[in-house]
Amino acid sequence: MSMPFKRKHWIITGIVGTALTSLALLVFVDSKKNDTVSGFISPANQELVSRGKVIYANHCAACHGANLEGQANWRDRLPNGRLPAPPHDVSGHTWHHSDAVLVDIVKNGLVPGRTAPDDYVSDMPAYGQVLTDTDIIAVLAYIKSGWPAEALAAQRAVTLEYQQRPSH
Repeated sequence: MSMPFKRKHWIITGIVGTALTSLALLVFVDSKKNDTVSGFISPANQELVSRGKVIYANHCAACHGANLEGQANWRDRLPNGRLPAPPHDVSGHTWHHSDAVLVDIVKNGLVPGRTAPDDYVSDMPAYGQVLTDTDIIAVLAYIKSGWPAEALAAQRAVTLEYQQRPSH
């Protein structure tokens, strides 16, 4: 009778061990979604969104608006040929870009030939020396926190499609 008990014990131990390992892996992978510049940045992490709101207010709101509304007439070129800062709410085009592209723009500004047309000059500063990757991810989580579910789903699809590109 001791044999079946030991066998059951090892089977249960194996199942519990596998379940715990799977759970740990799931938590690790889920936590990395908000820590990586190439993954989808989810606005579900309220701590990250709160952090991003403060950073946005200090570094982004002066141009992109306290309520993500952007500058007036943001689609019309200024006399110097540049465009005003676009909104980051759903009325803008931020949600049309992958997270990797958005992180690149915040870190490096608009780079002609990469994140902007070849001849484009922008007033968007590069924040790579000012903000950490986690700060940038927090800002993007905050920006996304106000988008409707449809825009979030569309932006997530763009992000996942971008990740699957051979050159990426």
